[in-house]
Amino acid sequence: MIIDFIKVLILSIVEGVTEFLPVSSTGHLILVNQFVKLEPEGFSNAFNIIIQLGAILSVVVIYFKRLNPWDREKTERYFPKNYDRLNGQSRFYFRLTHPDKKTIELWKRVIVGVLPAMVLGLLFDDFIDEHLFNPMVVGAMLLVWGLIIIFVEKRNKGNKGFRHDNIAMVSYKTVLAIGFFQTLAMIPGTSRSAATIMGAMILGLSRSAAAEFSFFLAIPTMLGATFLKVIKNFGGFTAYQWLLILLGMVLSFLVAYFVIKKFMAYIRNNDFIPFGIYRIILAIIVFIYFLFF
Repeated sequence: MIIDFIKVLILSIVEGVTEFLPVSSTGHLILVNQFVKLEPEGFSNAFNIIIQLGAILSVVVIYFKRLNPWDREKTERYFPKNYDRLNGQSRFYFRLTHPDKKTIELWKRVIVGVLPAMVLGLLFDDFIDEHLFNPMVVGAMLLVWGLIIIFVEKRNKGNKGFRHDNIAMVSYKTVLAIGFFQTLAMIPGTSRSAATIMGAMILGLSRSAAAEFSFFLAIPTMLGATFLKVIKNFGGFTAYQWLLILLGMVLSFLVAYFVIKKFMAYIRNNDFIPFGIYRIILAIIVFIYFLFF
């Protein structure tokens, strides 16, 4: 039992650290599972997906005011503070019936952006679990997307054109295209963050806007993936296994919360090239280890 808790601690830290960085949390978990693995294999695979819910909740907490269309600071700016007294209406009632338009526009774009992953995820989830969850696929994708990250950042350094900073003003066509970039992350080792951030930057978003939109897209995307795994395995796990999953979600939430804060502070003044280099080095290590040892 103690060994299981230690494994959960290690896996949850890996999930929390890597989920929102462009390095592939699923890829890292597959690699770590070669050495630190929960049993049986079916439970291990589901555990790795379901604990992502904890990391997602950290995004909801950090960006709650930004994502809440009924936030008091947003709705009250349209009317004077004595609106209730003058009109005899409850300010609470007003906030519920007049959500912030910019936030609604943001959520519309999130919904459009998640549609490709929702459709393709339902179609190919079982195939991906069966055929692509292996270290060599992870190594290949770590390498490919490491090179893509470096290429995109180098290209952007010479591009002085306008970059979108306001996600709520990006066109639906662009948002849908970003959503298709996100589907590339269905291949383990790609990284959902890397695919969406690089795709968004290629399509004209600034680095910080691309990162934030990647976080927002993760909410419905990973909620859907988690829900799918829970439905498939609801009656198949013991109470003890669900306890391990719950612990994993709590730990991944705490770690991801800290990492997101640090990550956003980092990219205000830095690019993603170090992450690209890290991916290439890790890919080489993966190939050497699994081909020769």
